[in-house]
Amino acid sequence: MLREIGASSIDDLFAVIPEEYRLKRDLEIPRQMGESEIVDHFKAAAAKNANGYASFLGAGVYRHYRPVLIDTIVQRGEFLTSYTPYQAEITQGTLQAIFEFQTMICELTGMDIANASMYDGSTACPEAVLMAMRVTGRDGVVVARTVHPEYREVMRTYAQHREKESGERTQEIGYAQDGRIDLAALEAAVTDQTACVLVQSPNFFGVVEDVPAIAAIAQKKGALLVVAVAEAVSLGIVRPPVEADVVIMEAQSFGVAPSFGGPFCGVIAAKENYVRQMPGRLVGQTTDKQGRRGFVLTLSTREQHIRREKATSNICTNQALVALMATVFMTVYGKEGIRDLALQNLAKADYAAKALGTQGTLLFAGSPRFNEFVLQTEEAPEALHARLLEQKIIGGVALKRWYPELGNATLWCATELTMKEQVDRAAGVVAEAAAAVAGR
Repeated sequence: MLREIGASSIDDLFAVIPEEYRLKRDLEIPRQMGESEIVDHFKAAAAKNANGYASFLGAGVYRHYRPVLIDTIVQRGEFLTSYTPYQAEITQGTLQAIFEFQTMICELTGMDIANASMYDGSTACPEAVLMAMRVTGRDGVVVARTVHPEYREVMRTYAQHREKESGERTQEIGYAQDGRIDLAALEAAVTDQTACVLVQSPNFFGVVEDVPAIAAIAQKKGALLVVAVAEAVSLGIVRPPVEADVVIMEAQSFGVAPSFGGPFCGVIAAKENYVRQMPGRLVGQTTDKQGRRGFVLTLSTREQHIRREKATSNICTNQALVALMATVFMTVYGKEGIRDLALQNLAKADYAAKALGTQGTLLFAGSPRFNEFVLQTEEAPEALHARLLEQKIIGGVALKRWYPELGNATLWCATELTMKEQVDRAAGVVAEAAAAVAGR
């Protein structure tokens, strides 16, 4: 390489770097450690984690109990080391697990088909929008501002060049006083050039949207309705969005640990007549020559399997292992179990909202909600969070950076893992903050 670029030595190569910027000492890399030392090192690092903290964080990532059976199964070598089930004859276990995942997702969402999973909810979102464009041949997109802000950010990343090349237009619709999408503004925005309307329910504020009313507005103009479900557990009691044409979902709540933000498990489910425009791949059930049941990749509309210009997406794989976690979770809980789990979440959030709401203002209080709620306080979220952390409490997510009009509003979440004592302690800290502000 030196000869090719005309340098005689490494020193010549770096001669162009000014003297003051050159490193003239050894790199500060710690010495090598033995195996036992490495184990001790990581134990010490793990001890620094924030154990013993009560957390009220949600906003698209939720703390739920993970049955121990999940890790027992997914850590089996047949699943843990698998990549893609190209050879159906030797990957029947993986294919059957994916097939069962798809089946249970369809039962939950009320859709006809579901793919073998996407990277996460945020990437499933723009993929569903692009799918709607292919189905309708239109380029307009109407998005509720109550869709997860980071989902919308990923959409903007997807669309930034398409908008220049194809004229794709994205319009955001605000929310009404009840925290739901402004239906009047939505009706005015949807035209005969709108490919789809995208909403989230429960939305980013935790409020359940009026999906039938939104569907009527979208479908009157021939647009598809895409409904995002960021909190999968909500489907245990919230009526599934059966009026939708496409449902996207983040399945993290189904047995996938928060893990500092991933990997997660995205889903796209849809009506059967849109199957050939669905990104990713689908597993189907068939029989072999002897009539025995078997599983195969039925449809793969991804770039690795067909001509690139015909591919529906450049997402080149699915989250099979993480989807398996969700499959085990849904199997362990069953229909009644998921319903009971959802009821626990609803009850815990209701108690937390009432306890904290007496010390601040509960926004959108009259609307149906699931396990999240918006609390507005006199004290700024940063100061309030500092008070809470002193008591080993992680408070709600500050909304100011996405919704500056809401002022000192925070988004709080309670799940089945939230304890009454934790809620009472948090309410006490919020009461102290309110008293401090009033006494200034």
